[in-house]
Amino acid sequence: MTLPDPHNPYSFNEFLQWRENVDYWADDPFLQKVAAFYSGDMFDAVDARAREVSAKASRRWRRFAEKASRPENRPYVEHFDGHGNRVDKIVRPMEVTTMEREVFSLGLFSRSTPRWVRLVSMYLVYENGEACISCPLVCTEGLVEILDRFADRPETRDILDHCREGRNGEFGIGAQFLSEIQGGSDVPANLVEAVPGENGAYRLYGDKFFCSAVHADYALVTAKPRGSEKVALFVVPAYLPGEEKRNGHVINRIKWKMGTAELPTAEITYDGAVAWPVGPLDRGLANVVGIVLALSRLTVGLSAGAGMARGAREARAYANFRTAFGLPVARFPLAAGQLDQLDLAANRTTAGSFKVYSGFLDLPDGLKGGLVTDEPPEAARKRFRVRELVMLQKITASWDAVDSARLAMSLFGGHGVMEDFSDLPRLYRDGAVNELWEGPRNVLLTQIHRDLTRAASWYPPRELVADLLSGADEQVVKELSEEIMDYAALPHLFTMDEETKQACKNWDSFCHRLFHAYQDLALAEVEGS
Repeated sequence: MTLPDPHNPYSFNEFLQWRENVDYWADDPFLQKVAAFYSGDMFDAVDARAREVSAKASRRWRRFAEKASRPENRPYVEHFDGHGNRVDKIVRPMEVTTMEREVFSLGLFSRSTPRWVRLVSMYLVYENGEACISCPLVCTEGLVEILDRFADRPETRDILDHCREGRNGEFGIGAQFLSEIQGGSDVPANLVEAVPGENGAYRLYGDKFFCSAVHADYALVTAKPRGSEKVALFVVPAYLPGEEKRNGHVINRIKWKMGTAELPTAEITYDGAVAWPVGPLDRGLANVVGIVLALSRLTVGLSAGAGMARGAREARAYANFRTAFGLPVARFPLAAGQLDQLDLAANRTTAGSFKVYSGFLDLPDGLKGGLVTDEPPEAARKRFRVRELVMLQKITASWDAVDSARLAMSLFGGHGVMEDFSDLPRLYRDGAVNELWEGPRNVLLTQIHRDLTRAASWYPPRELVADLLSGADEQVVKELSEEIMDYAALPHLFTMDEETKQACKNWDSFCHRLFHAYQDLALAEVEGS
């Protein structure tokens, strides 16, 4: 009988060495192919920046993200300084602030940075999960986008320039505070009040309940002007120039979240904060949803693909390294099929997100607030398709990201849920949060159906499906085109009876299958190029 070595020599170092040396861009030929397919003549610039970003994202920023995710490093609020002054300072670990400064110093939102360079750079950053960088990035993108349309005074133009081009090497960071305790996603139920002040400014009063990236320099905030039931949009500096005390608000507490824990999400009370209006006061809701949240929802699809790509890559490497019952785990047919499933999910999500983004870039005059019909029919149809695709992608990609992370963890066995062994548990939790941010699933499913019925007279649903899936398998297009007419026949989804509940369940499934068909088309287009 052979006795076991009391000093078991088994080591994970081979796998760990692979993980330490992997390069998110150089070691991902599929991502390079997708980027080349969509960026075209711009690919050389995309490739050059991607190599620069990936060298940091794959190693330095990955290690920062891992360190920042430890429970003892969670952000907290320091309400008072040592002299009894109310300061409400957000305290974050050095790893987060350093990474944030380095990422924003790339100038991703500068006028000189091409859109595809920005997109691929953000994808590579998102492979590390939230890490208190993903949300600030996309919120800043939304702030820049909307101020680029509506910055009409020195104060808002200065904010735009700070976020876009930087100031003395420091770049402004944006956030968006919409939700209140009584409404959540029901932004029209907002109660925060905007009172006219001096020199065109307003003063805000009331409570905001979900304020992510509360450490940001500027926040887009919804509020109702005094005497109005219309929701307006304002930009609120965290601090006024030359002031060390927060601009008319206090931070009540930092929320304890399941995922994206490195990102400080707070409850805020406004008590006279100076705010500058952004766009027409009666179009705040349409603009924040149609422009700002649309960009955030686009990013959910992109970050889902990035997280899934990383999970699939690490699961395959581990399954090839780890042996069980005399064979590498990857040699068992069940595991081999699951690894292929992870690759497919990651690739089609990535290809789909680039295809949606390409349609977004091709929009005349960019994003607009609300359901736009005052333009030529084909332009209105194109804008409508992008609007619906953004929502379809958000609900589908965020759902699939959680499923993929769960499956990837299972291929690690017990190590898959060990927080100090793998980043997969963190990516899993971040994915679950992304399902809820920027509009939960039921809200978006209801909005898509509402859009469908409102546009049916000038964009028949059957034609919408055919246009979305142009070039796909004819039988798939035919089946989905016929099925959508059943849901289009429903005037709304609010009748409380068994028939409507079943219709809602079927509608949920249909939207998922419709966007999967779109992703499969995007994947086939890339692979056939």
